[in-house]
Amino acid sequence: MRPVIVGTVWVLAAVAAGLALGHHIGWGVAAVLLTPIAVLGTADLVQKRHTILRVYPVVGHLRPLLESVRPQIRQYFIESNTEAAPFDRETRDLVYDRARGTKGDEPFGTERDVNVVGYEFLRHSLRARFADDLDPRVRLGGPDCSQPYDIALLNVSAMSFGALSANAIEALNAGAARGRFAHDTGEGGISPYHLRGGGDLIWEIGSGYFGCRDADGNFDPVAFAEKAALPAVKAISVKLSQGAKPGLGGVLPGAKVSAEIAATRGVAVGRTVVSPPAHRAFATPIAFMEFVALLRRLSGGKPVGFKLCVGARTEFLSICKGIIATGVAPDFVIVDGAEGGTGAAPVEFEDHVGMPLTEGLMLVHNSLVGAGLRDRIRIGASGKVASGVDIVSRICQGADFTLSARAMMFAVGCIQALKCNTNRCPTGVATQDPGRVRALDVDDKTARVVNFQRATVASAAQIVASMGLSGFDELCPAMLNRRIEGQRTLTYAEIYEWLMPGELLDDPPESWRSDWIEASADEFV
Repeated sequence: MRPVIVGTVWVLAAVAAGLALGHHIGWGVAAVLLTPIAVLGTADLVQKRHTILRVYPVVGHLRPLLESVRPQIRQYFIESNTEAAPFDRETRDLVYDRARGTKGDEPFGTERDVNVVGYEFLRHSLRARFADDLDPRVRLGGPDCSQPYDIALLNVSAMSFGALSANAIEALNAGAARGRFAHDTGEGGISPYHLRGGGDLIWEIGSGYFGCRDADGNFDPVAFAEKAALPAVKAISVKLSQGAKPGLGGVLPGAKVSAEIAATRGVAVGRTVVSPPAHRAFATPIAFMEFVALLRRLSGGKPVGFKLCVGARTEFLSICKGIIATGVAPDFVIVDGAEGGTGAAPVEFEDHVGMPLTEGLMLVHNSLVGAGLRDRIRIGASGKVASGVDIVSRICQGADFTLSARAMMFAVGCIQALKCNTNRCPTGVATQDPGRVRALDVDDKTARVVNFQRATVASAAQIVASMGLSGFDELCPAMLNRRIEGQRTLTYAEIYEWLMPGELLDDPPESWRSDWIEASADEFV
C-alpha cells in the first residue's frame, strides 16, 4: 500500500510537470511541491535503518518534532491512562544510544533528583581500576546436569512468537548468536525464527505446553524430547507464572492463530488458544521436582529451571521443602517482577497482583540460602534491566544473571507506542501485520541488539571494577544504598533481613518461623 501511495505521488508530480509545460503556472507550483515529497517518500521506503520511515514515509519525519514535546505529552498520557508503565525517557534514550553504537554521555550531570526517597546508588572505591573481563559468564548446571551452560550476564527475556513479529524474533535471535547470549523463547514454543539466527535458546514451557503438547493439551514427553535435543536449546525453563499477569494463563485470539503460529504451538489454526492458569503435569512441590527431573532426563542432561512471579512466601518455601524431600534441585530460578510485561494484560493484574522484582528476588535468594540450597541453584532477574547499574543492583539483591524484555524491544526499534495489543505496532516489533513486519530490517536490528547487550554488560563490568572489586561474585547488599527519608540513606544490608546458610533448617528466625513451619512439600501452601 505504501509503495502505491508514493508511486501515485510520482505520477501526480509527472502530470503536474507536463501541464506546467503548457504554461500553466499553478501546475508548475504543484510539480515543485510534489517532486520532493515523492523523492523523500522513495528514499524512506528504500532505507533500512528507520522502521518508522518505512512504515510511514514522509510523515514519519514529524517524529523529531513530536519528540521535542514528548515529556509534556507523556506526562499527560500517564496521568490519564493507568495502563501506561513505560520506561522513563533517560533510560529509553540510553538503550537507543547503545543500540546505535553511540556513546550516550550527557552534559551537566544527572537529570535525576538524588534527594527523592527511593533514590539508589552504588558505592565506588579509591581502589578503582579498569575492567579486564567485559563478558563474564555464569554456569547453569548442578551436579545432576551433564550439559551445563555458561550464560551471559544480560540475556533476552521471554517474548513469544505471536506476541512479537517474525522479524523481531529473528533479529533478537541473530543478535544473541553474534553477542553470545541467550534468547528465552517465551511460552509460545520454538518457531523457525528462533532457530534461523543460530542463537542459544532457553526453551520456556508454560502451562499450555506449546510445542510439546498432545491433542488434549497435556504434556507430551515424546514431543518434548524431540525439540529439547535441538543443539540450539541450551536450557529449559518451566513457567509457573509471569510478572504481567501472575495467576492468569495467556490468551491468543483465534484471528491471530495463523498456520505458522499454529504449527509452532501445536494447536489448531484459527482457534483461540488459552493457557491454563496452572500446570496439569504436577500439583505439589514434590511432583514439581519430579517433573524437573523428568525434563532433565528427557533433554539429555541440559539445565532445567523455572520462572515465577513470587506470590506467597510460603509457596516458595514449599518448593524448597520439595527440593529437600526429593533431592532433586532445579539448576536455576528466574524471578519475574510484577512490574514486568511487554504486551497487554489486565490493568488490575499489572498494577496490584504479584510481588515486585526487588522483593521477589530477595525472597527467593534468602529462601534458598536459608534452606541450604543456594550454592546449587543460580538465580536470574527478569525485569526492567536496561543499564549496567541495573545489572549490578540486581546482583547485589541476590541475582546471578539478568534478562531483559523491554530494553531488547527498544533495541529492535520499539518506541513505546503502547499498541502491542492492537496489531498496529508502528515499528513492526509487536505485530503480525505483514507490511509492518517487513518494514523491520533484520540485519540492521540484529546489529543494534548486539551493540546494546555488549555495551550494557561492559558498563556493568566497569562499574564493578570502579567499586574496587575483581568480579561480580564479590558484590553484596552492603554495596547498594537507598535513600529512605530526608537526608538518611541505608544500605540494603541494613534495610532488609538476610538469612545465613542453612538457618531455616537449624533455627529459623522469628520473622520466618511461622512461614517455614506452614510450608509443605506435599502442597503449594
